[in-house]
Amino acid sequence: MEVLMPEPQIYVERTLAIIKPDVIDKEEEIEDLILRSGFHITQKRKLQLSPEQCSNFYAEQFGKVFFPNLTAYMSSGPIVAMVLARNSAVSYWKELLGPSNSLRARITHAHSLRALYGTDELRNGLHGSVSISSAEKEIRFIFPEAIVEPIPTGQRARDYLNLYVKPTLLAGLTALCKEKPADPM
Repeated sequence: MEVLMPEPQIYVERTLAIIKPDVIDKEEEIEDLILRSGFHITQKRKLQLSPEQCSNFYAEQFGKVFFPNLTAYMSSGPIVAMVLARNSAVSYWKELLGPSNSLRARITHAHSLRALYGTDELRNGLHGSVSISSAEKEIRFIFPEAIVEPIPTGQRARDYLNLYVKPTLLAGLTALCKEKPADPM
């Protein structure tokens, strides 16, 4: 009997997902949708942010009309923060979330999470990072103990592979080829 193992996957792109206070009771349902959408939850934490922490987290929104209401809303109860991983995690999570305005999401993206769980343009149920760099920053904010390194791309990725991975593989494969087991089966 042959045992089929799934191909190992290494997900290098991560994003932050937050289940906001007003839909915390739908946590299991939302997590199930996340997992069925191909994401892996690599870290999860339930916490309650103070208004000051919310102000720091949403600092780029400072000065906008909705900022005081946003910080009050986000600090009104517990949240569930998750680090999601998969290929193109940021863009897939944004697509699954739908538009930030839940009312608009119901019209244009009826099956999105914000259309399903949000109530208006402020109380949209879930948060998602808008870019890889904001995901790294937000993950560090919520999970300060997490090691979040920038994803090497282009020449940096090729240099890393040439310097560390290829020599190790070459040495291992050479040693393996020199082995002649008495009974290979």
